[in-house]
Amino acid sequence: MSGTAGGREPILEVRDLVKHFPLTRGVLVRRRIGAVQAVDGVSFDLWPGETLGIVGESGCGKSTVAKLMLSLERPTAGSIRYKGEDISRLSGRALKAVRRNIQMVFQDPYTSLNPRMTVGDIIGEPFDIHPDVAPKGDRRRRVQELLDVVGLNPEYVNRYPHQFSGGQRQRIGIARGLALNPEIIVADEPVSALDVSVQAQVINLMERLQSEFGLAYMFIAHDLSIVRHISDRVAVMYLGRIVETGTEEEIYEHATHPYTQALLSAVPVPDPELSRRRERIILAGDVPSPANPPSGCRFRTRCWKAQALCAEVDPPLAVPAEYAGASGPARHDSACHFAEDKGRAVRG
Repeated sequence: MSGTAGGREPILEVRDLVKHFPLTRGVLVRRRIGAVQAVDGVSFDLWPGETLGIVGESGCGKSTVAKLMLSLERPTAGSIRYKGEDISRLSGRALKAVRRNIQMVFQDPYTSLNPRMTVGDIIGEPFDIHPDVAPKGDRRRRVQELLDVVGLNPEYVNRYPHQFSGGQRQRIGIARGLALNPEIIVADEPVSALDVSVQAQVINLMERLQSEFGLAYMFIAHDLSIVRHISDRVAVMYLGRIVETGTEEEIYEHATHPYTQALLSAVPVPDPELSRRRERIILAGDVPSPANPPSGCRFRTRCWKAQALCAEVDPPLAVPAEYAGASGPARHDSACHFAEDKGRAVRG
């Protein structure tokens, strides 16, 4: 796990980020009838050398945020500033220059690698787009170095993806992400498709590479235990919005938002006695449709604390008034009118 910001400027500043996908009806004449609010007002900072974990249920908008960072999707509104420059509207050469410094590791190692290309061609492909990074005569050596960095035999350059295990394929994906010496890597569920033992290997590899190359990670996952292991700060998303954010200790030991507390209560713990004594929070109902989110607080339809105020006023993501004058770990941003530190934790 990396250190804190240390007074430096954030390398990435995201403000009021919105991505709505239009819903249309008709064949010959298509008419807009609504929008899927995949991301709706997300703001966060990423500091050099740190890991920001983004967690939440499937469909909460995590992967859409990842795609917006690399302009694989264009935002409906908001800004994404890399070293002070808004990159959300860039195109052409300007976008290509930024993408050199912001790379992505995809979720599925089985589909993110072209089965018709050798490992050497897959890892070396970024050099075709940015030839100044590695001249043609130096590319094979550079690819072999990258294979060695991620713990694979440099002589595997002529093999194809189907000749590797899932963990090895993800290492190849990480090597491809490192090829252009980026400053930021966006990792979208990078270990969710892997066995548990292999997950630990890949996470340890990512931590080692972060320390070695000074990388900043946006680590997106739904497994809270993995996110805790690798993250400096954590942002919890629900239905397109961040509902709580803080350091690893603040979120896992002193969560104040009911949704975060429910997620933490569902994480398995290795101690059977502790598991029996721990309160399990069962959420009522299903996640509402992002095409028609509830008024006010989006979590209120499943929240045991919900009152009339929750339907009328959307709570801001800020330090709750109850903890504004405090100095402990409960003093962190939480989008809840009735935020309360229950002291629940994930241990192990």
